[in-house]
Amino acid sequence: MTHTNRQKPLALSQARRIRLGVGAVILSLFAVTACTSADGNTAAPGEEPPPSSAAPSISAIPSTLPDQPTAPPTPVDPRNVKCEYRKDDTGVPSKFVGMPPAKPMKAALNAKNMTLKTNQGDIVIELVPESTPCTVNSFYFLAKKNYFDNTLCHRLTTTESNGLDLLQCGDPQAKGDGKNKTDGTGGPGYLFPDENLGPAYTRGVVFMAQGGDAANSNGSQFAISFSDEAAQLPAAYTPFGVVTKGLDVVDKIAAGGVIKNEDDILSEDGGSNAPKIRVVIKDVIVK
Repeated sequence: MTHTNRQKPLALSQARRIRLGVGAVILSLFAVTACTSADGNTAAPGEEPPPSSAAPSISAIPSTLPDQPTAPPTPVDPRNVKCEYRKDDTGVPSKFVGMPPAKPMKAALNAKNMTLKTNQGDIVIELVPESTPCTVNSFYFLAKKNYFDNTLCHRLTTTESNGLDLLQCGDPQAKGDGKNKTDGTGGPGYLFPDENLGPAYTRGVVFMAQGGDAANSNGSQFAISFSDEAAQLPAAYTPFGVVTKGLDVVDKIAAGGVIKNEDDILSEDGGSNAPKIRVVIKDVIVK
């Protein structure tokens, strides 16, 4: 695995082909999960997503699809948490604004929501710091440093384009034009381990993005699932919240279509399919 591969977008690098229920061929991710053990059940092929107006509650995060067993989140005692943030020495593009404290900040542990204020409308994400304290601590730290201001959501995948319905953001260097080969490789200059693995990535769930062969290498990139297709991904990505307001914004962006980049999944060169509707994150507020 090259250094660059560690921060590639979802469904890149050392992947294998599988077929989803709709018959689309995508690349599924290999993963080595080294943190929380949890139920890794996946959705049955052909599962229908909920209507676009349906926004899941926070209880959707530890749940698999309907009629399947649920795996409760793994709560932690904040007094005993020590986050393992480490320097990213992979050589990928970075915007370094410092390192979060190893002991999660009290304000981060008490945070309820993360609001993405975008040029297309606000997207409000309810957080679960009791299950993902280090992830929320990182977002709280970066938001306070204005790390995400004026960054682009650089990648859009749909069932038709990639077999998954995801909007990906958090690369501070991304151009979001479907042409830049380093889109999806940028980060904050540090990495940290996975948390709360096991919940399915159903509609509305927000989770960390990392290369499928690079477990425990989270940075600043994250993905918003806008259908249940991503529930078929392996439990390799930290789910840290669920959209409670603004899924209609994501649906509108998805309906606008994809700028196709031939390197998106089938190549090791990088680059990503970008949304035709330009999505600029003006500010991120965690509180």
